[in-house]
Amino acid sequence: MDCYSERMKEEHDMATMNVSLPDPMKDWVESRTHDGRFSNASDYVRHLIRKDQERQAAIAAFQAEITAGIESGEPRTLDSAALKARMRERHDLK
Repeated sequence: MDCYSERMKEEHDMATMNVSLPDPMKDWVESRTHDGRFSNASDYVRHLIRKDQERQAAIAAFQAEITAGIESGEPRTLDSAALKARMRERHDLK
C-alpha cells in the first residue's frame, strides 16, 4: 500500500480526540499549519504520531539486536588480520 492509500485509509477510519495545549504550543501547531506543509492541526499531530511510532519501532529493533548480541555467547577477541582477509576475499580485493 503506498503512502497516499495508507493516509486515505487513516483518514477514513477517524476518531475524534480533544487535546489541551498551553498557548505557546497551540501557537506552534498553528504556525506549522500556516506554512503550507500541513493542512490542519490534525494533519500535523498525525505526522508527529507516525514519526514517534517509527522511532519506537527503530528503538525496539535496535534493542532486539543488542539482546541478540548479549545472548550470543561469550565475547571473542577480534582477529583483525583474519577479518581483513575475509573482506578482501568476499569483495574480490587484492
